[in-house]
Amino acid sequence: MLPLNVSRPDSTARGLRARVSAGLARLSLAQQLVLLALLPASVATLGAITVLTRQHLDNVTEMIRANAQTVALQVATVAQAQLQHMDRRGLIRTAQSGTYQPHVQQVQIWSEDGEILASARAEPPDRRRTPGLQVVTPIMGNDGRRAGQVMVEISLAAVEHARHSTALNVALVLLASLVGVGLVGWWAARRISAPIGALGDAVDRLGAGEDASVTVEGTAEVRRLQSGFNQAASALAEGRRLLESRIADATVELARKNQQLEVASQAKTRLLAAASHDLRQPLHALTLFSDGLANGETDPARLQRIAHIRECVDSLDRLFSELLNLSQLDAGVLQPLWSDFLLDTLFDEISRNFRPVAEAQGLRLVVRKTGLWVRCDYVMLSRILNNLVSNSLRHTPEGGILVGARRRGDRVRIDVWDTGIGIAPQHQTRVFEEFFQVDTQRHNDRSSGRGMGLGLATVQRLAALLSTRVDLQSRLGSGTCVRLLVRGTAPAGALPASPPVALVDGEPEARFDGVRVLVIDDERSILEGLKAVLSDWGAEVMAAQNRAEALAWADRWAQPPDVVVSDLLLQDDDNGLDVLAALQRHPRGIGPRTARLLVTGETKPERLREVARSGVAVLYKPVSPKVLRQVLRAQLAAVRATPPHEDSPTVVTTMDT
Repeated sequence: MLPLNVSRPDSTARGLRARVSAGLARLSLAQQLVLLALLPASVATLGAITVLTRQHLDNVTEMIRANAQTVALQVATVAQAQLQHMDRRGLIRTAQSGTYQPHVQQVQIWSEDGEILASARAEPPDRRRTPGLQVVTPIMGNDGRRAGQVMVEISLAAVEHARHSTALNVALVLLASLVGVGLVGWWAARRISAPIGALGDAVDRLGAGEDASVTVEGTAEVRRLQSGFNQAASALAEGRRLLESRIADATVELARKNQQLEVASQAKTRLLAAASHDLRQPLHALTLFSDGLANGETDPARLQRIAHIRECVDSLDRLFSELLNLSQLDAGVLQPLWSDFLLDTLFDEISRNFRPVAEAQGLRLVVRKTGLWVRCDYVMLSRILNNLVSNSLRHTPEGGILVGARRRGDRVRIDVWDTGIGIAPQHQTRVFEEFFQVDTQRHNDRSSGRGMGLGLATVQRLAALLSTRVDLQSRLGSGTCVRLLVRGTAPAGALPASPPVALVDGEPEARFDGVRVLVIDDERSILEGLKAVLSDWGAEVMAAQNRAEALAWADRWAQPPDVVVSDLLLQDDDNGLDVLAALQRHPRGIGPRTARLLVTGETKPERLREVARSGVAVLYKPVSPKVLRQVLRAQLAAVRATPPHEDSPTVVTTMDT
């Protein structure tokens, strides 16, 4: 036997109630009140009319029945004698006389045994018959016994007519009553809903921030609600005016402070740019002269003092490079140059650059071979790893640094571990802020190498340019691990050419014998330093402090120089780019076979953008002789490999030295 499912009716009822509730929710308050008035009025009116109509129709039916019985009794009385004599013709006439009565459709006279002795229908005979009511009356003989019976069929058309007329009257009465009740209900509903609707409109205006109030009218309950709303709206308006006044005052104060911060930021930028440029000039000259001091020197004591001078120069160089790197990022001149390269190429460069520094500090630097290829900007990734390793060396008193990489899906994760002093948890998010430094003086007495707190800030911003991020994990006293993810790629068929900045070291004492170099700089000390260094390398040097002196050289030289090395900012608001252009326009000036190199200490963002747009190779002061030698060799090799009809390419655009 199948189980009886009783949940379906319940769910159907719940669904019906839900639809009814949803339909009512779409009606306004006035419509719901009118509907509430119409429903009971309609039910009551229909009930009363139904009862009265049924009684009326029953009365009409009884009247027709009584009329039929009267006709049957009359026919039975007349047919009594005729039936005794079996006068069939008389019986027929009697039956026909009965059909002459109103609404009678048929009259039949039956014998006692049920034989029809006479039958007559109302005229005309083809009239369509309607449902009728049959009444049978017995015919009594003289002896008091039943001799036969009379059947009279009477039409109910009157009943149908009465029913139709009653239905029409009922509809008219019901319509009139509903209209009346509806009008009265609408009036009452509007009297109740109009104040509530006005109150709702006032609430909307109040929510839109406008002042709103309503007229107190209607029933006692509605008036109480309206009075409370007016009081609340008044208090809210007063609070809003007070809040707007405070916000206006705070906005003015915030604008004033922002203006002060903007002025301070611009002043800081101008100060850093001016200080950096003015200090880089003598530092650049100091770098050149310090290298010249060691040439031909054999006295160990003097060589040691020269080494100390170089250490100080390197420290100053590192500080200025951090400022320059930040200025380049602020100027927006750095954009990734994507290429595929073997990660070990970069790791080898890091090992060559930092292994002597680590050994001098008694530390161990381990750079593990990976065999992995990555797609990244070689220069930016090199700067990131150089900053991380340099930072680890400054904050690792003992132990060492490990640099490695592992594949993680389609990415390569590069890790830089150290056994240094670590970073406290409260400082781990702030070390990437500009100029923030953790106090490490008690752990490391190499104060000259502390830097300015810009290394990790530069790392973070370079990582953002490479669409990645730097993760840091550290425990105080146990060391630090810095990780970043770069895009991996499939190995190429052959090793790519070395990137521009990672020039392959050539002979330490590479010569420039026979190379003609035009040096342009408005600082006499720098000019003398460059002449000394380049002359030591075997070059033929022509020196000029401004455009006029450079063009004077062009007037008398036999052939253009092989290289032009110019400062960016010169005397009388002149600049090296314009001087290079003037030399190119000179009838005997430089051409595609002359390498061009800018050397500048400028850090202003607009100047950096101008240099980046020029396409001329640039070095930022102070420039070490080693870097200058590498760049000159690369520039000369590039222009000599270029066909005569083509412009000389830009080979090196370094971001630091």
